[in-house]
Amino acid sequence: MKRSCLFLAIGLAVFAACNTEGVSQEPEPIVDPVYPPTELKLTRAEQEMVSNSNEFAFNLFRQITGSDYTKSYIVSPLSITYALGMLNNGAAGNTQAQINEVLGYGSTGADSINAFCYKMIKTAPALDSLTKVLIANTIYMNKGYTLKDGFVNKAKSFYNAEPETRDFHDGETMDVINKWASDHTERMIDRILDENSFDPNAVSYLLNAIYFKGTWTYKFDKGKTEDEQFLHAGDTQDFIQCPMMRQTAKLNYAVTDDFQALCLPYGNGSFQMTILLPRIKEGHDANELPAVPTAETWKLLNSNMKQCNVDVKLPRFETDSDIDLIKVMSAIGMTDAFSAEIADFSNFCNKSTYIGLMKQVAKIKLDEEGSEAAAVTVIGMKRNSGKDDTVRFHANHPFLYVISEKQTGAIFFIGRFTGY
Repeated sequence: MKRSCLFLAIGLAVFAACNTEGVSQEPEPIVDPVYPPTELKLTRAEQEMVSNSNEFAFNLFRQITGSDYTKSYIVSPLSITYALGMLNNGAAGNTQAQINEVLGYGSTGADSINAFCYKMIKTAPALDSLTKVLIANTIYMNKGYTLKDGFVNKAKSFYNAEPETRDFHDGETMDVINKWASDHTERMIDRILDENSFDPNAVSYLLNAIYFKGTWTYKFDKGKTEDEQFLHAGDTQDFIQCPMMRQTAKLNYAVTDDFQALCLPYGNGSFQMTILLPRIKEGHDANELPAVPTAETWKLLNSNMKQCNVDVKLPRFETDSDIDLIKVMSAIGMTDAFSAEIADFSNFCNKSTYIGLMKQVAKIKLDEEGSEAAAVTVIGMKRNSGKDDTVRFHANHPFLYVISEKQTGAIFFIGRFTGY
């Protein structure tokens, strides 16, 4: 099975091809006007940090999906940034330098991560009254261990995280942590730890939860949803039946030699989903996905979007993922933090520690009304011993999708749907 290996030079390939993919007779819907988006202002330095953070997002997703393109995934890189950013205040030396570098902050350091995370916590939930965004952080500490004052102050000041000390051997702590995850994701993620992953001898558990619920600016009519064939990813050209939603609307759109790109806005337009749908070429497999973009091509793609009248077909689907992040983060350059011998978290607590568990559970539901997505990241610390012509965008084969804040391009979720 062949896979697309080039995202292409978008600067040369993107164009507003509003009449190259065919014409549909579907009428343009009449929609109610929405309030203009609230502006999220970033300094030039902060915008550069968003770009670097997006590079981490794409590197992360590229590493998670690897060469297996048959399975659907959903991951929140922003949730990982929060969990690691909070812990990073307890790191030092090369351990902290690696975390800074992997998250895309390099020499700007932990304080820049703190400032960015704080700004998003305060600003993102207020950008759109029609879109619900929740960001929460917490720390559970095992009895007998003490967090350092400097770490606690930053956890409270930048992440609104109030540490709680418990006896992890009480038989209740795992349920308490799972309830916290459920409460802060509107019950989408009801379990982040189980008997195999929870360690009553762990030093602490640091958690981040992100919840997103957006209503489409242009909702799909449920009466137009019909089961249609969807070519799922695999070694055989098999079709499955999938509930396919349909509408026609004026939307931001671009096309390259390799894919069509479409933006579906939520609420007042502050947030959007961008779908990258491969263009089927003669001699190529119809279910192959475009290569995961870089931050630079992502930025260029968004700047080249043009408004077109688009006939959209999009599957209604649900995807959930449970990802072990230790191998993933190690592969992209963060190795010291997971080593009992090397890790330097000397600013974290009164004992020498390292990361013994790092995982994320994420889920997305997409239907005619909009999208609901949630993710919880947990880190377990252990002690060391244009035009009016209508184009067709029929997502009836595997595709990538990104949920982002429109103005800055900051990525909240990135995933792919393959039919599985």
